[in-house]
Amino acid sequence: MKTDGAGGARHTSWLGILGAVLVFGIIIYAALWRLTTPAGWAGVWDYRHLFWRGWLGTLGLASAALVTSTLFGLLLALGRRAPWLPVRALCTVHVELIRGTPLLAQILILFYGVFHLAGLENRTLASLLILTNFAGAYISEIVRAGIEGIGASQWETARALGLTDAQTYRHVVAPQALRAVLPPLAGQFASLIKDSSLLKIIGFEELTQNAEQAASFTFSSLESYAPLAVGYLILTLPISLWTRRLEKRLRFET
Repeated sequence: MKTDGAGGARHTSWLGILGAVLVFGIIIYAALWRLTTPAGWAGVWDYRHLFWRGWLGTLGLASAALVTSTLFGLLLALGRRAPWLPVRALCTVHVELIRGTPLLAQILILFYGVFHLAGLENRTLASLLILTNFAGAYISEIVRAGIEGIGASQWETARALGLTDAQTYRHVVAPQALRAVLPPLAGQFASLIKDSSLLKIIGFEELTQNAEQAASFTFSSLESYAPLAVGYLILTLPISLWTRRLEKRLRFET
């Protein structure tokens, strides 16, 4: 009986989601049908290779940045909890500096300033470093909040059991902190993918830049930006679905 109830609730949930998608789809289709022309779509279709190439560039950059920014964020979070004051101060200043300034300014200063002086002209590598640095600062705060949300009694219990700091983080802190940080992490990962669009200003070939090129070639702006929105949705939606599934799995294990 419990299984049937769970299955029925699951089917009801999926029907609700499909119904909502259908409603939004009809609204969007009606708007595009009224505001676009067949000739405009045909012109954009001729430049489909630009969208495909830009989408692959965004996918590759975002995939790499998701990994590197997460690792960098973990290091910054641990650095802000380090017992050595210089390390804590350095990580704190770095995080607040990055979080307090716009990404657009960071791209210009790092690429045309720091990276140029260092001889780094590779736009792909520079874009990866910029995104890693930017998203890592936000991820570090999310991770730090999750770690500091663990009660002091659990730290003391772990010490009483003779666990080392590494064992405490691995067996006590990490499983509980992960459940707390999953929702904000999913949002940050989605933002990272969309933030990559700003890298067009340094000439990195990604989806937004190529969509703008198609719009300038065809004079069909709406027809060009509609596929752009779909392309980003295809990248961000799996992250949201995966984190929700992971949340349910971790909640079940508790």
